[in-house]
Amino acid sequence: MDKLVKLGQDMVLLWQTYRPMYASGIWSTLGLALIATVIGCVIGLICGILNTIPYGKNDPAPKRFVLKLIRVLVRVYVEVFRGTPMVLQAVFIFYGLPYFTDNAMRFGSVWAAAILIVSINTGAYMAESVRGGIISIDPGQTEGAKAIGMTHFQTMVNVIMPQALRNIMPQIGNNFIINVKDTSVMFIISFTDLFAAHRYITGVNNMYFPSAAIEMVIYLAMTLTASLLLRWMEKWMDGSDSYELVQEDQLTLAAGTYSHPVHGSPFDEKNEEERSRIRLGLKNRNGSTRGER
Repeated sequence: MDKLVKLGQDMVLLWQTYRPMYASGIWSTLGLALIATVIGCVIGLICGILNTIPYGKNDPAPKRFVLKLIRVLVRVYVEVFRGTPMVLQAVFIFYGLPYFTDNAMRFGSVWAAAILIVSINTGAYMAESVRGGIISIDPGQTEGAKAIGMTHFQTMVNVIMPQALRNIMPQIGNNFIINVKDTSVMFIISFTDLFAAHRYITGVNNMYFPSAAIEMVIYLAMTLTASLLLRWMEKWMDGSDSYELVQEDQLTLAAGTYSHPVHGSPFDEKNEEERSRIRLGLKNRNGSTRGER
């Protein structure tokens, strides 16, 4: 118990002393995660759509070649950036460009480098999420859209993508939460996020564990808040569930299928009017037949 009290006192002391640095790290982390997630979703959306453009044997050879080449390039991009750690991607992009170009190409801003690295990493994951969201839609909807004369572009924009985006919304939120935590590896390129602030503070006063406890609480608060906002957004996209079922169809009154409370249904055998009509029809038919004879 004494250790917990001492930990709380150290955390309060660190927060009071370095609160501006922690706050700056929080804003940098949230800003980078939000911007990179938005850009990554755009990259993933483009790759997912390009990866699902249909083609058949009857299509021209150049079209089939281009679409196959696009799918190969997208597959290589996805596998490379999903199969390697982000910290190594940061090293290769931030330090690799100056190395291979003899400093002719280098990033003038750490923010630009961090946004690019996290965005292309997020785009690799979102490309597969978008592809899965598109192919999860019933193929009959695509066939129905083609049957009424819609082009592939119109079908994707008006029929497929609105449903696919709703299906992949949890994955978008999940990638944002992952980016909030994974920005901590950007210290490798000297990006001053929340984890970088923790590293600086512990380097000054050697209070590593109390500072790490503060970091843990802040990261947990940010991810829980993002989760709650995601749940609210999903509920908003689902729309209101307060509705009333139509109990009476007004068209049935004109269709002659309703049942009158007194006379019954026109098709009811017990209806006196219907039986009279049938007898009259039989009588006229029999009379005309005898006359013809």
